[in-house]
Amino acid sequence: MAKKVIVSFSGGKDSMLSLHKAIQDGFEPIAIMTTINNTKGESWFHNISIDHLKQVSSSLGIPLLLVECSGENYELSFENALKTMKDLGAEGCVFGDIDIEEHRTWCSDRCNNINLTPIFPLWNGNREELVKEFISLGYKAMIKKVNLKNMGMEFLGETLSIDLLEKIKMTGSDVCGENGEYHTFVYDGPLFSREIQIEILEKQSSENIGWLMVC
Repeated sequence: MAKKVIVSFSGGKDSMLSLHKAIQDGFEPIAIMTTINNTKGESWFHNISIDHLKQVSSSLGIPLLLVECSGENYELSFENALKTMKDLGAEGCVFGDIDIEEHRTWCSDRCNNINLTPIFPLWNGNREELVKEFISLGYKAMIKKVNLKNMGMEFLGETLSIDLLEKIKMTGSDVCGENGEYHTFVYDGPLFSREIQIEILEKQSSENIGWLMVC
């Protein structure tokens, strides 16, 4: 029987690819887990609305666990959520980290404290090859947020493609956005039963961050 897992799910391309690969490797996801900024009502880091996350969960056919927390209690809230999922049968947690040791250590520590197995399907993969694999599989990811020190507002709302990757590289940014150059929202792909409909409202910016307002 496949090992039951919880998937740490940002709604972006890396978490989706890690979910895809975990299923390919025989794991059974019993839920996708997303941390929510309790002052904004949207996901931490990617700024994805709860409504869109619920639509993704429904389309994937995988239950969604929302973890509402502040920056101050983020770590504790994350561990408490893992404990809840362990009580429901999860044996491990899947993460979408690629090669940043500090991130892997943080994730591993959270799991080790709860006695869950940390699982990293993308670990030590080539960044560019992974994002190209994501695209070739048929997933669609819209750029939702950019660091304006690296990329311009014109990238907001664009869907990842091989051509767009070349434009990202021309800015000097990491093609996979692993240094925080951009964040995405995945709205369709082989695991989806239906595409998530997105209406772009406007582009906004503050200091060095640009983001897309959608509904």
